[in-house]
Amino acid sequence: MKILIVSDTHGYNETMYSVIKKESPFDMLIHCGDIEGEYDRLREKIDCTLHVVAGNNDYDPDMERIKVIDIGNYRAVITHGHRYHLYSGYDPLFYLAAENHADYVIFGHTHVPVIHEEGPVTLINPGSLTYPRQHGRVPTYIVGTMEDGKKPEFEIRFI
Repeated sequence: MKILIVSDTHGYNETMYSVIKKESPFDMLIHCGDIEGEYDRLREKIDCTLHVVAGNNDYDPDMERIKVIDIGNYRAVITHGHRYHLYSGYDPLFYLAAENHADYVIFGHTHVPVIHEEGPVTLINPGSLTYPRQHGRVPTYIVGTMEDGKKPEFEIRFI
């Protein structure tokens, strides 16, 4: 299984669609919020499982703020992250994982890519395809792969 994880595209979608083309085929696409009105078009353009959560710039009341999904034998919580005071540390995300018996928390908002494993929980943030904030400010996304019977592996990729 191949998983494409993106976030914080903020309505500027050319880069997202070029990444989709570059990484195709994949089995699942996760968008961690701040998609800004692009959900329906994205749904029409891809042919795989799609999970999208609302970010602080998404105003559709029907968009979920948190999604709990299974990826093989593992559980993941997807959230944008803006409600968890992430600039003060990741503790709230570890609590979110514990509340949902999750192995992974997949989030956005900070525009900084992260793969951080601590104990039984791995935090995953793909950064931003539009407004990266990490050193070098290169747009980023994450690709995850999972083979039968193995733990998923995630890799930060740069545009």
